[in-house]
Amino acid sequence: MSGPYVIRGAVSLPEAELMWRFSRSSGPGGQHVNTSDTSVELRFDLAATDALPPVWKERALRRLAGRLADGVLTVRASEHRSQWRNRETAAVRLASLLAEASAPPPKPRRPTRIPRGINERRLREKKKRSDTKRGRSGRGWD
Repeated sequence: MSGPYVIRGAVSLPEAELMWRFSRSSGPGGQHVNTSDTSVELRFDLAATDALPPVWKERALRRLAGRLADGVLTVRASEHRSQWRNRETAAVRLASLLAEASAPPPKPRRPTRIPRGINERRLREKKKRSDTKRGRSGRGWD
């Protein structure tokens, strides 16, 4: 592993709270795939962790409710042929998932009016285009 996986700021995933499980990957790979446990399943108990600030934790629990099983978040990785790379992928994926889920909500958009000049220019160009197309018709060429 390449060290602590930072969620945001000084908050990172604690290594002690990560639960790893390995199994054989499916798909092509020859004889190698039949003998090595390269598929990785990473589990993180989001409901019981103290690593996240309470506000972040509550936000993440609410946003990830559909992905949680008894408060545990599970991430799988089996894209690579080596277990080490799959471990890296799973941990980075978990950290980014938690960062996205615990992020503060975006600021509400303040509605603004479209400037009058922009609207007038749009209508002027529309009228010009209409005249151009009308001029292409064969009417009045008697």
